[in-house]
Amino acid sequence: MLSIAAILIGALALAHSVLGERYILIRLLRRTDLPKLFGGTAFTAGTLRFAWHITSVTWFGFAALLWQLDRGALTPHATAQIIGITSLACGVLPVVFTRGRHLSWAVFVAIGVLALCWPGS
Repeated sequence: MLSIAAILIGALALAHSVLGERYILIRLLRRTDLPKLFGGTAFTAGTLRFAWHITSVTWFGFAALLWQLDRGALTPHATAQIIGITSLACGVLPVVFTRGRHLSWAVFVAIGVLALCWPGS
């Protein structure tokens, strides 16, 4: 049952990113009345884009947790590894979409490093 749940949440994550980008974000970001943060709308658009996709990355992390749980392999080590990798992946998004100007990347990287370096993992 958990494997099916993992597949479903993975499919949901993929659909959320692909369809959201195509049908919501592109149309939203065409608007001329986006707030101008840090001197322009590029930061605003990048923040909206990474905030949208970070949900999908997190859902992929949940899918990995469910997959490992169903296989009886969800140890504290595996849990910390999955959370660490998911956090690092989340940290990439604000770097890519805002060129690092949204500082959440530093927090996600710190979380990822701490989880991956935890002595129990």
